[in-house]
Amino acid sequence: MKRIFSLRLTAIALAVATLAASCEKKLEEVVPQTTLPRSAVLTDPNAALSLYQGVYANFRGFHGTLFTFGELRSDIWADGIFTESADGTAVQYSTFNFNQSNAPAGNWGGFYSLLDKINTVIDLFPQAPLDDATRKRCIAEMYGMRAYVYYTMLRTWGGVPITSTPVTAVGELTELYRERSSEADVMKLIKEDIEQSLTLFGTTHTFSGKRVYWNRAASLTLKGDVYLWSGTNMGGSTADFTTARTALEELTTLPAATLGLQPVYADIFDPTKETNNREIIFGISFELNEATHGAYGNITVNTTQASTLIFDPPPAPVRTRVDSAYPLVAGASRIGMNSAMLTRLASTTDTRIRASYRTMHRTTTGFPVAGVMLVKFIGRVNAGAQLYDNNFPVYRYADVLLLLAEAKAKLGGDPSTEINAIRQRAYGSGFTPYTDGSTDADLTAILEEGLREFIGEGRRWWALRRAGDSFVFANIRSTYLSQATKHKYLLPITTSMLNGDPKLTQTPGY
Repeated sequence: MKRIFSLRLTAIALAVATLAASCEKKLEEVVPQTTLPRSAVLTDPNAALSLYQGVYANFRGFHGTLFTFGELRSDIWADGIFTESADGTAVQYSTFNFNQSNAPAGNWGGFYSLLDKINTVIDLFPQAPLDDATRKRCIAEMYGMRAYVYYTMLRTWGGVPITSTPVTAVGELTELYRERSSEADVMKLIKEDIEQSLTLFGTTHTFSGKRVYWNRAASLTLKGDVYLWSGTNMGGSTADFTTARTALEELTTLPAATLGLQPVYADIFDPTKETNNREIIFGISFELNEATHGAYGNITVNTTQASTLIFDPPPAPVRTRVDSAYPLVAGASRIGMNSAMLTRLASTTDTRIRASYRTMHRTTTGFPVAGVMLVKFIGRVNAGAQLYDNNFPVYRYADVLLLLAEAKAKLGGDPSTEINAIRQRAYGSGFTPYTDGSTDADLTAILEEGLREFIGEGRRWWALRRAGDSFVFANIRSTYLSQATKHKYLLPITTSMLNGDPKLTQTPGY
C-alpha cells in the first residue's frame, strides 16, 4: 500500500536513518502528517503562501548549524579560554575529532527536510493560484536557497545524494535509498540553480524591508562565492574566477542607498535598525513573539560569574562589572578564544572588535582573562528581559567586497580598493591603506580583514578553504589538521546512516 506524504514532511527520502529508526521498523508504521495537502496549495493562495513562508521558518532552524559548520573548525575558537567546562561540540569541531564512530551532524544535518520543502515549492508553485510576478519571485527565491543549501552540504560532506523533487508517495522503503552523487554533479546542480534563480528574478533588484527573503543580490553573491570555490578547489581556475568577479561587480554598481557598507559597524547588527539596513543582502529573521536565537549561549557568561568578572581592566580608567554592563544576560562561558588569537585581534582603533566581543577579566593580580563574551548578537533589553532578536546575516555587502577582492587577487589584479573600503569603515579616516602585493600577500590581507569583519557569522573556515590549502595549514594547528589528515576537510557520515541505506558510502578517507 502506498503512503501519501504531506507538505509538512519532516523526514524525506534521504533521511532514511530517521525514517527507519531501526531495521525492523516497517514503512507501514510511519504515520505522515497531513495538515497541508498538496491540493490545498494548488487551489488556495493562502495555503501556497503558508508553504512558502514555512521554508523560511524551517531555514531559521539552521542558524546554529551554519555557525558551527562555517566557524567552529576555524582558528577563532580553538583552544579557547572560558570559565566553565568546555562545549563538547565546539571542541570536536575545532580539534577535528572526526571518525565514523564519532561523526557529528548525523542525518546530513537535517538539511534534506529543508530541501524537501524547497523542492515542494518549486514543484507546485507553477500551478499555484498566485499572480505571475509573485509566483516567479517565490520560485526564484527557492532556486537560490536550494543552491545555497547544496553548497553548504558540498563544502561539508563533499559528494551528497541529490534530490530535486519532493517526496509525495512511497511504496517500498527501497525507493528512498540514494547513492552519493559526485562533487562535480552537486556543483553542477548548484550552478544551474543559481542561473535559474537569476533568470526568474530578471534584472531588477528589490529587497524586503528587513531583507529576510532571498533576492537577486543574494543569488549573485552566492554565484561569486561558488565560482571562487570551484575555481580554487575543483579545477575551475581563471574561467571561474572571472565569472565570480563579473557577478560580484554587478552588485557594486547598485545605488549606495540600496546596497553598501553601513558607516557604523555596530549598526549592522542593531536589532532596532534592521529595516532598510543597506548592508544586509539576506539574513535570517529573529523577532519578538516569533523566534529568538540561542546559537551563542555558550559564548556569554552565567549570572553568578557575571558579578565577579570585569570588562576593561587597568590601565583602563574605569572598570565595568560584567553584570553591570549586561545585567540580564544569562548563558554560559564554554567557548572562548585563546591568548594568541586575543593578542592577534587586539586593537584600540578597530571598531569591529569591541562591537563583536569583549574580554572578561578576573579581579585577581594581573587581571587575567577569564573568557570572552560575544556581544555582536547579544540582542537588547525588552520588558525586563534580554531579547536575542538580532537577525543573522547570511550575506552582506562586506561579503561582496571581500569576495570581489579575492576574485581580483586570484586573477592577478589589485584588490586594494575593496580591502581599503573595509579598513576605512573599521578604523576611520586614519586607517592604514593596503597596497597591492603578490597574490599570497593579497589573499593574506583579505583573510585578515575577513577574520575581524565576520566574527560569529560563520565565515572563517570557508574563507580559509576557499583561499587554498596553504592558508588552511598556516592557520589551523598541525596537531588537529595536516596534509596527512586532509580528508578531515569533510565530515564523515554516521554508522546508522550507512546501515540505514545500503547505497550510501562513507566519506573518502574515513
